[in-house]
Amino acid sequence: MPMADLGDITLHYREDGTPDGAPLVFANSLGTDLSLWDKVLPLLPQGLRIIRYDMRGHGQSDCPPAPYTMGALVRDAEGLLDHLEVRDCVFVGLSIGGMVAQGLAVKRLDQVRAMVLSNTAAKIGQPAMWEERIAAVREGGVAALADATLERWCSKRFREDEARLAPVREMLLRTPPEGYMGCSAAIAGTDFYTPTSGLRLPTLGIAGSEDGSTPPDLVRETVDLIHGSKFHLIRQAGHLPCVDHPEAFAQVLGDFLKEVGHV
Repeated sequence: MPMADLGDITLHYREDGTPDGAPLVFANSLGTDLSLWDKVLPLLPQGLRIIRYDMRGHGQSDCPPAPYTMGALVRDAEGLLDHLEVRDCVFVGLSIGGMVAQGLAVKRLDQVRAMVLSNTAAKIGQPAMWEERIAAVREGGVAALADATLERWCSKRFREDEARLAPVREMLLRTPPEGYMGCSAAIAGTDFYTPTSGLRLPTLGIAGSEDGSTPPDLVRETVDLIHGSKFHLIRQAGHLPCVDHPEAFAQVLGDFLKEVGHV
């Protein structure tokens, strides 16, 4: 289980693919871990150096006391890529991972040559909404939010398929409460509209038509801030299209990697 000691935090990460290949980095959403991408990886083009990591407070990474800041999450990603000597990666971030992608691209264009913003935005929700969720988790753990979260995340068809839904529920429920609260606070304090509007790098936005957390119009609004960006809607997909429609997600990601000359 590879661990990167970055000084103030130790992050769990995993590398797959070709060690000397072009780097492709994945950052997970709130309430998930690096296994989020399991179904997509085998469908991607060959020859990539694929790096996944657990965000602080998630998976096997350290879980400091809440709250966290988005600046800390961006520094985590920056430190991991420096630790792994990664430059010129394509950074794929889903939900809060997409916020990290935006912050990292603003800070370190030497690390990020292109990015994929999946089911994310420059600003997600209002602080009061996140405070309510933090209070619910403090009182009753992540389980207190599980049913409502899965309803926002997943299409009705996906929720009715227990064999597919169960692993997503289990991944959510094993998220440490401090990690969930910490990252929720980071989202609540983030508004990237101005810095993201100044970015000029190849960008692909991906949205799910059934996403109740970051609806397609919100994703498109953010992607449109970046000149020359592209937007793709995956129909019948929810907040985690890499889970409920991995073939479609891998196809659009693979096409983007070819377009930007990464494969």
